[in-house]
Amino acid sequence: MFKAIIIDKTDAGQAARIDTLDDSDLPAGNVTVRVEYSTVNFKDGLAITGAIPLIQSFPMVPGIDFAGVVEASDHAKWKAGDRVVLNGWGVGERHWGGLAGKARVDGDWLVRLPDAFTTRQAMAIGTAGYAAMLCVLRLEKLGVKPGDGEVIVTGASGGVGSVAIAVLSKLGYRVAASTGRPEGADYLKALGAAEIIDRNTLAEPGAPMQAERWAGAIDTVGSHTLVNVCAQMRYGGIVAATGLAQGIDLPATLYPFILRNVTLSGVDSVMAPRGDREEAWSRLARDLDPAKLESMIREIALEDVIPSAGDILQGKVRGRIVVAL
Repeated sequence: MFKAIIIDKTDAGQAARIDTLDDSDLPAGNVTVRVEYSTVNFKDGLAITGAIPLIQSFPMVPGIDFAGVVEASDHAKWKAGDRVVLNGWGVGERHWGGLAGKARVDGDWLVRLPDAFTTRQAMAIGTAGYAAMLCVLRLEKLGVKPGDGEVIVTGASGGVGSVAIAVLSKLGYRVAASTGRPEGADYLKALGAAEIIDRNTLAEPGAPMQAERWAGAIDTVGSHTLVNVCAQMRYGGIVAATGLAQGIDLPATLYPFILRNVTLSGVDSVMAPRGDREEAWSRLARDLDPAKLESMIREIALEDVIPSAGDILQGKVRGRIVVAL
């Protein structure tokens, strides 16, 4: 028997609760994992509260990622005792996710956890940190080098932003952190941010072309913030976009893209191919200082998940919420 968050839908609407399940309740899959840690991500907050209708079938166990130990496997790649991590692939939306004591999934969705990390550290990184690493890799592959100029990270206090700052600074980039929480400046500087920028300077409509500043950018916010970042890119600058905390709209002009040769590159973490996933986790093991992870973590129990889902949507969460299963 194990505990799980269950989201169900009735005529009265969607509701989340904690329930007790056993192995026979688990969905189809060829690998059963004893989940040790999961997280509460922004997308989990949307799913649990029902703020956006993300869940495609009910009942659903939310949780878009987890780390744990293989308990049983009919998949050629995995055996009992293997330490694994899962990010995305629709878990917590189309397939039962990680906010439960056990998960049964397709073994093709799993990645071997690097020896450098405990399962707790893996979820301190979680999908947010894995997405951050995908963004860093995108900047690198499109040619942004540490000596090219400043890189801005928006939504800097969140999970993606926190890990992006830590990784970029270790790689030698000068990082500016855009945040709406000036009281968190010391936290961001400890992660490696060289400068703190008030998000209000980017959040409102601005000129279609602004003074050139950034060689690269990682954006988790979207809407006017992303548009202003694009308008401030240096010639040939690269923007990796992976979030929409401010909105899904993009009220931009073509000027930065045509006149300054700016590239806006979307980064998806849910359906990324296995090679990209393995590269991201390998690079995290090399380029993320584990000592910096601890400052990002707020550990909670499963019983605290449902109220935390509302907190993350209201911008009350700094860093990473790690759920001990």
